[in-house]
Amino acid sequence: MGIEQKLGNMGVVTLSLEQAVNWSRTNAMWPMLFGLACCAMEMISMQAPAYDVSRFGMELMRASPRQSDLMIVAGRVTRKMAPVLRRLYDQMPDPKWVLAMGDCASCGGIFNNYAIVQGVDEVVPVDVYVAGCPPRPEALIYGVLTLHDKVRKEKITTWK
Repeated sequence: MGIEQKLGNMGVVTLSLEQAVNWSRTNAMWPMLFGLACCAMEMISMQAPAYDVSRFGMELMRASPRQSDLMIVAGRVTRKMAPVLRRLYDQMPDPKWVLAMGDCASCGGIFNNYAIVQGVDEVVPVDVYVAGCPPRPEALIYGVLTLHDKVRKEKITTWK
């Protein structure tokens, strides 16, 4: 006999601390603006009323790393920009997540030269990759939902 049978139909919700914390983290994820190329236009259009990511708790695109927990790297990262990207990542509070948006951020795209980082995972750890050149806002929303699934499955022991 569990707690559900003892309480009856009182409308009491039971869940673990991990579930409550992970639910609140997925529904209040604040992304940081880091649009570097054409993918940034698709990231901006994700905020438009047609796609409305505010239903996922992402109303605000922060420009400050100290107020955000999700970095969306949209576009190609140059070798000159890589230390700045790393510094911004280090300034974000824990726990933090990174979403690589587009082929340029994922693997360098069509730019196979010395000046472009061949994948942003050389600079920061990436949690979710969104493919496309540039990916549509629907694909980015799917990437955010994939990240939400990953965050919901985290354990307290994996937090820093």
